[in-house]
Amino acid sequence: MQTSTMALPTVQPSLASKYVVLRPFEVQDVPVVQEASRDPHIPLITSVPTSDDPGEAQRYIERQRSRATEGVGYSFAIADAETNQANGQIGLWPRDLIHGRASIGYWVAPSQRRTGIATGALRTISEWGLQLSDLHRLELYAEPWNEGSWRAAERVGYQREGLLRDWQVVGDRWRDMFMYSLVKEAGV
Repeated sequence: MQTSTMALPTVQPSLASKYVVLRPFEVQDVPVVQEASRDPHIPLITSVPTSDDPGEAQRYIERQRSRATEGVGYSFAIADAETNQANGQIGLWPRDLIHGRASIGYWVAPSQRRTGIATGALRTISEWGLQLSDLHRLELYAEPWNEGSWRAAERVGYQREGLLRDWQVVGDRWRDMFMYSLVKEAGV
């Protein structure tokens, strides 16, 4: 079912759960972007700079802060609920909004992996996304080797729909991706 006017909020919200806060990026988040830039994989598949230069990290933050007002999606810093320290990024990208779909992508700083923050952030953004009237389905893609990412998706309730062969260029190579989805329950 399609609605005649499809529109999502253009103001970046903040979302909170027991363990994580999803909030707009701030100047003090430069160190987490720098750490992510040193990871061998994150800059290949995201817009995180390949240099840990503080100026590059600041420009990344500025781009993330403009996503909602530009209407291209929502980019949140994943922050610890107690300390407000950023540990990663998660975004909701409504590229297929006319069809009621959006995709989710996320990264976690290497020093913060295996702490449950990816699962907490994914659960929080997914619950919010499916409450938006124009969205019915959330999708995410994870490389088969990235077990931490697809396990987080499964813990939140995403269902693996299959393997997309040579789906996305990562670095300079076409890579396979698992495709996962979470759909709005009837009546929600």
